[in-house]
Amino acid sequence: MASLQFQLPTHSFISNHRVKGVNFTRPNFSLLCKNTRAITVSDEDTSFRLLEPQIVEESTSEVYPSLNSIKLSSGLESADPDFYKIGYVRSVRAYGVNFKEGSDGFGVYASKDIEPLRRARVIMEIPLELMLTISQKLPWMFFPDIVPIGHPIFDVINSTNPEIDWDLRLACLLLFSFDREGNFWQLYGDFLPSVEECTSLLLATEEDLLELQDQSLASTMKEQQKRALEFWERNWHSDVPLKIKRLARDPERFIWALGIVQSRCINLQVRIGALVQDANMLVPYADMLNHSFQPNCFFHWRAKDRMLEVMINAGQRIRKGDEMTINYLRGQKNNMFMQQYGFSSSTNPWDVIEFSGNSKIHLDSFLSVFSISGLPEEYNYNSRVSNDGGDFVDGAVLAAARTLPTWSDGDMPPVPSIERKAARELQEECLQMLAKYPTTSDEDQKILDSMPEARRTLEAAIKYVDLLPQFTYRLHRKLFLQKVSRALEIYQDRILF
Repeated sequence: MASLQFQLPTHSFISNHRVKGVNFTRPNFSLLCKNTRAITVSDEDTSFRLLEPQIVEESTSEVYPSLNSIKLSSGLESADPDFYKIGYVRSVRAYGVNFKEGSDGFGVYASKDIEPLRRARVIMEIPLELMLTISQKLPWMFFPDIVPIGHPIFDVINSTNPEIDWDLRLACLLLFSFDREGNFWQLYGDFLPSVEECTSLLLATEEDLLELQDQSLASTMKEQQKRALEFWERNWHSDVPLKIKRLARDPERFIWALGIVQSRCINLQVRIGALVQDANMLVPYADMLNHSFQPNCFFHWRAKDRMLEVMINAGQRIRKGDEMTINYLRGQKNNMFMQQYGFSSSTNPWDVIEFSGNSKIHLDSFLSVFSISGLPEEYNYNSRVSNDGGDFVDGAVLAAARTLPTWSDGDMPPVPSIERKAARELQEECLQMLAKYPTTSDEDQKILDSMPEARRTLEAAIKYVDLLPQFTYRLHRKLFLQKVSRALEIYQDRILF
């Protein structure tokens, strides 16, 4: 990930005598910050503008004639005019995009056809003052400098482990901003998912975690929940000042803020004078870009003056009305997506099957059967054969090509029967893995159909609604195993040598 630096005013510097600790590592959304290439949008290019400075005196219906809450045929609604207005009056600008809201929250949609270009194009400009920023190591730096000197929130932040507690610190800052009169985040928070809508497994009950049918993931989430609860109990006890207590009067409020931070944080570098610091940030509006395993955009950041420019490269033509999507985590399995974001997919090209046997198949032969001309060495993903249509080849088959035990040394086995035997053994191991689950995929589907009003955290385990059909985390795993098993069966019938 390329470094991105911008200059912050010196008043955002928090002096060393007020803090303790050292640095910490890695925000979970930093992969979105890729190499950037400069591009600007001229002031005359008003066809791309959503938020115009010339029309502040007009009524809401005149300023946003297309933003009335009219139900769209796709099941989406245009964003509430206030969603635009609270940013517009603070100099947020958007170009060529609309925000729309569906049953699972906001998304960013193209307001005109976007052709793929070599250069990145600006789609948003967001003032640095609207972001919540905290440095990763001493001396603590906040921007904007909204925390008064001597506020007890400093003691809470200083009590964190500098190496691993970046999310706890930023959650404290987010809760503080909600409590600060007139702060932008008081208004923007109305458009974030509520406790009831949040899919973060931090809010899951023990019953919800059992429904994952993944003991390792469930254990990880229990440890994360314990960590968050202990932090709240340690800092929100009965003797704390009201200034702290009212930020999160119950643990659920703090854990909700922690889930928001973990799923929406980015990592950039900030410069104050000669000092450069890594910092964690919450960036409003840009955090509404949704994930896809087949994204149509690549995400970039660039600092310009006191603005952060959000830029995209269109990997393909994006038609007016299409959602603009990015890939949150490259190369991560479904359990990591569930842990950080509360969703998964049965066609994640990076999911993995851990085979325990010694059987191997020939990689080039397997790729040829499915008309995959070869996977790029670094990325191992061929988007031309992965789509949402009815073709058999999708992300699950690509994941199989990447993770199946294979050999490819230029030699061929003496007879196809040896290759078929290896493929059959791998297929049988997939079926054995499926048999270990307490429920089948058909039973999971029946549970999904019988629970229309399930809690969102339970939905994350057995009913997450994404751009794909309604599946479940455990169902995704079973469908993935079934797809790989079927691919191995097809391979046995079509071996090319």
